[in-house]
Amino acid sequence: MSAAIVGYARVSSTGQSLDVQLDKLKAYRCTKVFAEKRSGRQADGRPELQACLTFLREGDTLAITKLDRMARSVLDLAKIADQLRQKSVTLKVLDQAIDTSTSEGKLMFSLLASFAEFENDIRAERQMDGIAKARIKGVQFGRKHALTPEQVGRIKTLREEESFSVPQIAERFNVGVATVYRALKLP
Repeated sequence: MSAAIVGYARVSSTGQSLDVQLDKLKAYRCTKVFAEKRSGRQADGRPELQACLTFLREGDTLAITKLDRMARSVLDLAKIADQLRQKSVTLKVLDQAIDTSTSEGKLMFSLLASFAEFENDIRAERQMDGIAKARIKGVQFGRKHALTPEQVGRIKTLREEESFSVPQIAERFNVGVATVYRALKLP
């Protein structure tokens, strides 16, 4: 069996397109491409990456367009690199001209992995700063309440004064019984 060129493409959200990556991998003559729309934070949560790593055989080449498409942390990247090394699989990063079959490529791979994690950490810090500022300005995060304060008051009245059962109230307000119980506990 001859060595295969296998591609892996990933975008973080369903609103993003894989087309550019898939075109580059096709132009590189990948015989098989694994693609998914998932966060890159942890490799374990990406079934297509896991399938790709399982599929690869000794002598194969794994092609990706950019290093951050495969991993966002140095730890994940090190684990993946170790799996590839154990299988004698070469990694080619097309946009960053990395080829782990050379000493220079291995060095660049390590350096860029560190920079990718650093950039991701900075992005996360900026995001947390933005969330903190938004909270100071009164922005509410999370799911909206299922009931208005007026509806909560009406639920309490129905339960206490008119002896409605919790399931009856839930059906009337089109909410779950747990929501009714939570509303009854509110001051």
